[in-house]
Amino acid sequence: MKTTPVRTRFAPSPTGFLHLGGARTALFSWAFARHFGGTFILRVEDTDLERSTPEAVQAILDGMAWLGLAPDEGPFYQMQHMDRYREVVARMLAEGTAYHCYSSPQEVEAMRELARTLGRKPRYDGTWRPEPGKTLPPIPGERKPVVRFRSPREGATSWTDLVKGQISFDNSELDDLVIARPDGTPTYNFCVVVDDWDMRITHVLRGDDHVNNTPRQITILRALGAPVPEYGHVPMILGPDGEKLSKRHGAVSVMEYDRDGYLPEAMVNYLARLGWSHGDDELFSREQLVEWFDPAHLSKSAAQWDPKKLNWVNAHYIKQSDDATLAGLIAPRVVSRGGDPGAADLASVVRLLKDRAETLEQLADGAMLFCGRFDGPAAELASQHLTEPARRALASFAEGAAGIDWTRESISALIKSVLASHGLKMPQLAIPLRVAVAGTTQTPAIDAVLEILGRKNVLARLAAA
Repeated sequence: MKTTPVRTRFAPSPTGFLHLGGARTALFSWAFARHFGGTFILRVEDTDLERSTPEAVQAILDGMAWLGLAPDEGPFYQMQHMDRYREVVARMLAEGTAYHCYSSPQEVEAMRELARTLGRKPRYDGTWRPEPGKTLPPIPGERKPVVRFRSPREGATSWTDLVKGQISFDNSELDDLVIARPDGTPTYNFCVVVDDWDMRITHVLRGDDHVNNTPRQITILRALGAPVPEYGHVPMILGPDGEKLSKRHGAVSVMEYDRDGYLPEAMVNYLARLGWSHGDDELFSREQLVEWFDPAHLSKSAAQWDPKKLNWVNAHYIKQSDDATLAGLIAPRVVSRGGDPGAADLASVVRLLKDRAETLEQLADGAMLFCGRFDGPAAELASQHLTEPARRALASFAEGAAGIDWTRESISALIKSVLASHGLKMPQLAIPLRVAVAGTTQTPAIDAVLEILGRKNVLARLAAA
């Protein structure tokens, strides 16, 4: 890593949204490259024409942009490199590291079924694999062949995984992988190999569901005389119940978390701690993540998704955020609720509410107290709390409110004065005030609420109550 410039890649397939596992892989690859002063590459593996869609590509790009994971190179698209893949296939056929196979899918399945019956690993039996002195079957009619990689039969393919340590596969267990289909289109594992080679990828961080692909990719790279990257396979993310993360746990697009009111810096912080650690640090900036990120601290065991922990992290970042920035983020959420963000000083509203909010959605809900339409308290609330003694106290408050500086301090002093003159305790005035001006019995500190609502609104609502 010190002598070769680090180059990592995130290579999603655009067959759906950017999910949490993919986002974590992208984050780890980005942080690894940044830590070593290297290059982070985005490659879209869009060769699955039936399932890849422009909408899915855009969803991936949107998710990465929201998380702030800007690539240094790319996005590159595999479908734009078809000529290169065909060129490498032709070279391998010429060099004898690949061969044409005319076995039909039904014949290959019969081979596998026979292997199962004999208690062996189901695999292609090498009917069309060239060997010294071997006579190949006659080519059947008009059948178009696939191209198979001539996988080594002897020895083992091993690597020292950045996460899991030493991993080894007996080459006798590896099938002769199809690298090109009958129509000439290359297959996933082959495209990955050529791209990693061409893009000079030095380190691959990905989910451990790719472990079985790795020996196939290594053997093809070696057959090409290409350098082999270092691989690190990160365990999966489990749901709170210990089962594989699914939609019921929150395994949705990362953009759903944007819509649900999570800050990208909170999501980056939380995702980083799912499978990586720096001592006992739970909260850290993006800059600290880059400074500290070391693959030696990637966990060998599966991480567990914890929505409550995510909310705690998000609440921390909301508290730390600038009031004006938060106001800008919740303004459209207020509009979507039918409110008017201009009805109050939204930065002041945020300042009052943010210490108790876990999400931007909660902030927007709270802001509706100041930005939503107010039609007076419900009749039941009014009859319960706006009693004659309460109304007399409210009248005294309204009289005094007309002549004071409209600041929280002056409002608080007026409330204390009214309490003293009427012989009341705080709840006996504060609750009727809340009901009269906000239509609820619970709000943040009443003097702060009244200050933000403004003298004109407060007096009008008291008069109408």
